Amino acid sequence: MRSTVKGKNKLSGDLFVVVAPSGAGKTSLVTRLLESETGIRLSVSHTTRAPRAGEQAGRDYHFVDRATFERMIAEGDFLEHANVYGNYYGTSRRWIEEELGGDHDVLLEIDWQGAEQVRKLFPRMVGIFVLPPSLAELRRRLTARGKDSPEVIERRMASAREEISHVLEFEYIIVNEDFEAALADLQAVVRAARLSRDRRRTRLDRLLDEFK
Repeated sequence: MRSTVKGKNKLSGDLFVVVAPSGAGKTSLVTRLLESETGIRLSVSHTTRAPRAGEQAGRDYHFVDRATFERMIAEGDFLEHANVYGNYYGTSRRWIEEELGGDHDVLLEIDWQGAEQVRKLFPRMVGIFVLPPSLAELRRRLTARGKDSPEVIERRMASAREEISHVLEFEYIIVNEDFEAALADLQAVVRAARLSRDRRRTRLDRLLDEFK
């Protein structure tokens, strides 16, 4: 598989990868972030699972059949992909390349395994892990949603323990105990990344030339 960003480093945007166990509040935080920050685009994953009530193709997911997904894997179309509970999920490499090459920021909501794949191809990614304040609170939130059976909740709790064991692989860790505080932390990470030396290098070079 070829590099995802070859030739596009100088003016590329930032790639933010947000990981969290189910119930930690990741999706709500990302939704609010996208409402408050301009110039950052959410990657829409491909999946083989069937659409759920209210989901729209192209907005929530790109829904494809299993044969199509497996052909895309073989052709190297995904930046990362995984099989989750029998369904495939994957991130379009071409779309990511085009967005970053156009100086746009991109945000991915994926699991730790997907983040590990992305980091190998894009070492400059900004990894953000969202933690619940405790496992007891995570269980309470999952139960309060009223969407899952006790068996599914137990499966999600087991997955959460596995996910959380990889928390120290990420540059930024946000504990979502108070939602507004966690949102402010997430916004701060995005804004700090946009002020980094590498991101601003071209603009800084022009400015510094004026002082020579």
